[in-house]
Amino acid sequence: MASWLMKSEPDAFSIDDLKARKREPWDGVRNFQARNYMWKQMAVGDRVFFYHSNCKIPGIVGLANVASAPYPDPTQFDSSSKYYDPDSSVDNPRWWLVDVGFVKKFRRVISLEELRTHADDLDGMILLRKGSRLSVMPVSEVHANTVLSLV
Repeated sequence: MASWLMKSEPDAFSIDDLKARKREPWDGVRNFQARNYMWKQMAVGDRVFFYHSNCKIPGIVGLANVASAPYPDPTQFDSSSKYYDPDSSVDNPRWWLVDVGFVKKFRRVISLEELRTHADDLDGMILLRKGSRLSVMPVSEVHANTVLSLV
């Protein structure tokens, strides 16, 4: 089982939204590297750290899992969607997604600030790299275990 971190702005889609819905397509990703992680590397059952970004206290708020094999993101074909991509086609989709399933909401936020205080144990974690803006990223087993120890 691999581990991933997936970011969402809580005013757009939060851990509470996922808890209520149980399962949701992770649509709208428009970064090729993040897309490739979902399309080519994620597997059903992989662990997902759910991260709230662009909010008062950004941080890891819970766990989800990869709940489907990758499939084309339907928003790329919808001209009324903000994620519409006129260069994509049903025969040759550019954007892929996976469904994520709710596992657990943490009792507290493991803030970005707190994660930074564990720099020795989290050395090399993509989330903590300066300028990292990926919304989907792998998390090593060592880093996953460190994060879980903070819950």
